[in-house]
Amino acid sequence: MKFSTNSIVAIAAIVASGATTTQAFAPSHYPHRTSVSLYQSTEVSQESTPTTEKKPTKKEKRLQYMKDPNFHRKGFKEVRPNVEKTMETQFKSPLVDELKTSNYVIERDGVRVHLAKDFGFCWGVERSIALAYEAVEHFPGRTVHITNELIHNPEVNDNLQKMNVQFIEKLGEGKKDFSKVEDGDVVILPAFGASFEEMSLMNEKNVEVVDTTCPWVSKVWNTVDQHQRKGLTSVIHGKYGHEETIATTSFCEDYICVKDYKEAEMVADYIVNGGDKEAFLKYFEKAVSKGFDPDTMLDKVGLANQTTMYKKETRAIGQLMQKAMMKKFGPVDAKDHYLEFDTICDATQVSKIDLLSSIFYESSPA
Repeated sequence: MKFSTNSIVAIAAIVASGATTTQAFAPSHYPHRTSVSLYQSTEVSQESTPTTEKKPTKKEKRLQYMKDPNFHRKGFKEVRPNVEKTMETQFKSPLVDELKTSNYVIERDGVRVHLAKDFGFCWGVERSIALAYEAVEHFPGRTVHITNELIHNPEVNDNLQKMNVQFIEKLGEGKKDFSKVEDGDVVILPAFGASFEEMSLMNEKNVEVVDTTCPWVSKVWNTVDQHQRKGLTSVIHGKYGHEETIATTSFCEDYICVKDYKEAEMVADYIVNGGDKEAFLKYFEKAVSKGFDPDTMLDKVGLANQTTMYKKETRAIGQLMQKAMMKKFGPVDAKDHYLEFDTICDATQVSKIDLLSSIFYESSPA
């Protein structure tokens, strides 16, 4: 970021104190760390240089792509009745119907089967399947591609292959072969979303784009955009190699991914105590943004998550980050160094927890 000559730079030394539960990257003694605060004068110099045009953010560019008439997010009404019948045929089950009318439990030949009360596709997944099916019917005779598995469900992906949907080939190291996508083709973006780079590539091509991204996923993208605007590093609770997290990190500037509470403890410990920078970066080498510097990029952080991660763990990680900032900056100033929005998708949690709860409740002694 460039500042004018009348900018005021204040440098204050902050002594790290306290400790978190893990010392994975802590040195034998804790050095003093320096925090730099930048304050830009509100006075306007008469000799100031002409203002340059503001560079659009990745979110703003994505919104521009979505305004293109070849970008589709609302489906195609004329084929919807046929798609609804197809989905009912494919996903309706007499056994599931029986379970639902039998208090979600049946027993056959000494085997008891439990069904989660919220069994089935969540709204976001059902919407994604419908949009993909509608795209195939709406563009007959056109070559239809999809950038990844639509969802993590073999039956759904097999159905798409039977519809002659072409899955973009993965080349490894996060790269894909888009060379077979030609002018006039149709490209489906899956429920997990697509990276900013993939969206930009499709925008440059003369193709029809059908975006089935779950709205809860795009809500996470809006959150990391807020982090970027406020100068925060995004701490993402997710697996760095998961399709959704790859898409999310592509909309970030500075980020670090933590897959679980243990890795979050390592980050919190470094925030409070500093540590072995080289060892820290080696451990997280595939989970951080290019040029990531934990000594300067962990002073102000915001939390986001992969929507399929457990709510309880995401919230625990949020509390951990808050406590780390309170230890380092004090309870009054901690709010200026940590930001959290609710990006948790409850649908991910409910069916799993509901099923486990019903089993444990029934197996518990009276």
